[in-house]
Amino acid sequence: MSEIEIPRQFDVLVVGAGAAGLYTSLCLPESLQVGLITKETVTLSASDWAQGGIAAAIAPEDSPKLHIEDTIQAGAGLCDRAAVEFLAQQAPSCIQSLVNLGVAFDRHGQALALTLEAAHSRNRVLHAADTTGREVTTTLTAQVLRRKNIQVIQQALALSLWLEPHTGRCQGVSLFYQGEITWVKAKAIVLATGGGGQVFAQTTNPAVSTGDGVAIAWRAGAMLRDLEFVQFHPTALTKPGADRFLISEAVRGEGAHLVDNRGRRFAFDYHPAGELAPRDVVSRAIFSHLQQTAVDLATAHVWLDMRPIPPDKIRHRFPNIIKVCQRWGIDVYNEPIPVAPAAHYWMGGIVADLQNRTNIPGLYAVGETASTGVHGANRLASNSLLECIVFGAQMTDISLADVEQLSEIPVLPLRELSIDVNDWQIQQVQLEALREKLPRLVWQSAGICREQSGLLKAIATVEAWQQDFAILPLSQFLLSLRANESVRFKTPDVERQLRLWAETRNLLDVAYLILKSAAFRTESRGGHYRIDYPEPDPNWQIHTLVQKFQWSKSTPLS
Repeated sequence: MSEIEIPRQFDVLVVGAGAAGLYTSLCLPESLQVGLITKETVTLSASDWAQGGIAAAIAPEDSPKLHIEDTIQAGAGLCDRAAVEFLAQQAPSCIQSLVNLGVAFDRHGQALALTLEAAHSRNRVLHAADTTGREVTTTLTAQVLRRKNIQVIQQALALSLWLEPHTGRCQGVSLFYQGEITWVKAKAIVLATGGGGQVFAQTTNPAVSTGDGVAIAWRAGAMLRDLEFVQFHPTALTKPGADRFLISEAVRGEGAHLVDNRGRRFAFDYHPAGELAPRDVVSRAIFSHLQQTAVDLATAHVWLDMRPIPPDKIRHRFPNIIKVCQRWGIDVYNEPIPVAPAAHYWMGGIVADLQNRTNIPGLYAVGETASTGVHGANRLASNSLLECIVFGAQMTDISLADVEQLSEIPVLPLRELSIDVNDWQIQQVQLEALREKLPRLVWQSAGICREQSGLLKAIATVEAWQQDFAILPLSQFLLSLRANESVRFKTPDVERQLRLWAETRNLLDVAYLILKSAAFRTESRGGHYRIDYPEPDPNWQIHTLVQKFQWSKSTPLS
């Protein structure tokens, strides 16, 4: 990519260019200078991979009230009712704004087409075939690139938040871009970095989902919540050599069956709704069934049979699933698809209010990286894209009038670092080993089923790995930098090196936070299942709160 000189100051910096970051950038007042930072390009995010759709009560037989009740039911006692009401009531107008921007949802005649997904009481999921997320992000990206007030900064990595030392206000970020670490100031920072699925060995998330926003916010002192709640999608394509490609829940909504090796629909053994039970129930049903029947759980799978769906409907609704399965030698019209659960969505995140504000002044969080209270312990299908849009829209009302004019930034001398090739290769081997071992450890100890001894052993291991990471020469240099101290790297391939370093750091912190939170909550609820505490406990109808190294409980929820 050609080098682009970036300003040292913006009015607002948005970190992350999925649906949340893109829509937030479009909703910010056009009078503000906005920097949109993405570590890849503006077309690669988990939103882009979202297949199923976006939920909204727009049908005559539906209502926001029913949407609210379904969301709260799925959230297993931990939803914030005010946040859910806000989400459901704002949904229809947000859908209209997407249509106005040019998002081409599927239609039946003139009406928007709606499908059913698990735990919804009405058909309320809008879709664009089976690539809804791509349709939304492609449209939003085109709009962002037209805006004169938005500067997109691609292949840039936010490393840390920059707090004003006297007031504690967030005043910018340190950014690795074009071979340099620079510090960029802004009156407001919006984290929209998505989830952290890459901390698990089996995940439907893209490689960019390394929990960056949660990790850098935690290190700056942000309040986090409910990090133990991870939704495992029950049906990810499971075939040697293939990515864990998500087979949308909409497939089951349209009539596909989950069957075992004998062709039996086993999901009804675990829940009366069978394969349309809530996701955590279906994931555990598959996991439990495989425990009884499989030799190797790492490669074991059940089957998703699409043959009960009329072929014309499969062709119309699921062209991308057909294409991906074909690539891996599976003919969905004539044979079932091998599937198993994989980490999919993180319900917890940075605590944010209805205006996306966090406990750090000047810092906002939107989308999967935030914890707004809408998902509770288990997200209702297709509420995730909706959350990005509804909460992104609130940034229209951001007020920066009371923020002091950004002072001139004193220029500190530029430091230069040249890493010896042999030294780097030794460090690279250590970092790559951590990147390989960590997701396996977290999958084994904090995957679908958890228990105390495994969690405690994993926490001790991660703490040891964090110490190994901290003593790497590159870590010692980078962690010793003062605020506003810039560095130019005189090393070949430095982009890949720095990204490996930064993502490994974030994943170690995210793993620690998830493991500690999972050990802290001694019950099972929603996406968090403890073998040693298999039932929900009314005394745990509370949020897990984390700030720095302190875990605490919220006040009881009614």
